[in-house]
Amino acid sequence: MTSADLSVLQPYCDNDMRLLKKISRSIFMRFNEPLAKSDHDDFFSIANMTLWQAYNAYDPDTGISFDGFLRSCLQKKFKTELTHRHRQKRILNQLAVSLDTADDGEDECSLLEFVPSDFDTFEEVFKRNESQAVSDRVQQYISRLSDRQVNILNLLIDGYRANEIQEILMISAREYAENMQIIRSYENVKILF
Repeated sequence: MTSADLSVLQPYCDNDMRLLKKISRSIFMRFNEPLAKSDHDDFFSIANMTLWQAYNAYDPDTGISFDGFLRSCLQKKFKTELTHRHRQKRILNQLAVSLDTADDGEDECSLLEFVPSDFDTFEEVFKRNESQAVSDRVQQYISRLSDRQVNILNLLIDGYRANEIQEILMISAREYAENMQIIRSYENVKILF
């Protein structure tokens, strides 16, 4: 197209790109893909860039209207972008491993046991608030745990390691990992903060 044909772009650029946004939204709806506000902004940026690319690539001699050509370009770009995003999620999900997952080795320890950390939930709670409210929260937290979980917690506080606790309580590494997951779960720990 020549610069004299810029009038073709005028309807798409008027009123804060209203027509381009409308076309983009109609394409989003067909994908049945839930998009967050930030995603809409990303896709509108792609639409804006695609508008200019379509303008440069459009050949009026083909008999296809610019509107139809632009819509097909937008559909292809959006589909490519969604495919790329899903591919990225799949790659990340394949690499994700829970720290509470028990190892299938002889000791069946979880990864969390190998991560060095000096963070102690109880110590943090007592640092922040040394009052009666804290001990009430700790009591609420402990009341949510089973007897086995309280025993594990007491042994942890006393400084025992995972394999020692498993030996003392005569439980498997998997049982230990499952109980630790419950002890550390957000639903239980949120009471402390």
